[in-house]
Amino acid sequence: MTTEHSGSGDISRSLELLWGTGERPSRGPKPGLTLDRIVTAAIAVADAEGLGALSMRRVAAELGVGAMSLYRYVPGKAELLDLMLDKVVEFDADAHPGPAAGWRPALEAVARTHWRLHHRHPWLLQVDQSHPLLGPNALDGFEYALRALAGTGLPDREKVHCMVALEGFVSGTARTQLNSAHAEQRTGISAEDFWRAQEPVLSGAMRSGRYPTLAGLDEDSFTGGGNPVFELGLAALLDGFATLIAARTRARKDA
Repeated sequence: MTTEHSGSGDISRSLELLWGTGERPSRGPKPGLTLDRIVTAAIAVADAEGLGALSMRRVAAELGVGAMSLYRYVPGKAELLDLMLDKVVEFDADAHPGPAAGWRPALEAVARTHWRLHHRHPWLLQVDQSHPLLGPNALDGFEYALRALAGTGLPDREKVHCMVALEGFVSGTARTQLNSAHAEQRTGISAEDFWRAQEPVLSGAMRSGRYPTLAGLDEDSFTGGGNPVFELGLAALLDGFATLIAARTRARKDA
């Protein structure tokens, strides 16, 4: 599976393009071509064909232009990827609760938005964003989440840690679900057939007495993955945040 890295191109140029601070390209033979159209086309290619299919030439073909036309707008694939990452997280304020709703509904909306985002754009999980380039859309979402936590009394560092934990949970759970679906497509073997092939060996292991806890599990213990796991984990994580916030509140009162 292809792995790309954010911030692996010309960082200064990517930031100029993200924030609109660089020079605009001169008009060329395709005046209808814009940076936004290029980024939108690149996302469409990645959505339909996977990140491995993404190239300047492929995006140019999607737009019906020559590949050299794209280089007037963006230096290359690495910088284009930075723009794609910010484009897909464009923040929709109308889809999120207002400040009066409180921190929990706000963070729940953030988590659900990112859950849907990973399923709409599975290639996101193939991008290592250890060095993220923060554009306006990414910062809009981060600002919203931190503002929701503003009245909790958590120290700023813990607010950021909560957001990192939330994103890690969402992306990790989405990765497990999407990887499972990808494995079926890649191998042509369904999950049911895959586990059925292991059943004779595993049944013998369960009868051996070596794994009494596993052997005693209900038959439906491993059914209902994906969305049910996400729902359970999200509720538990937000409950944990609530416990942390309550503890910090008590500590302030006792100080």
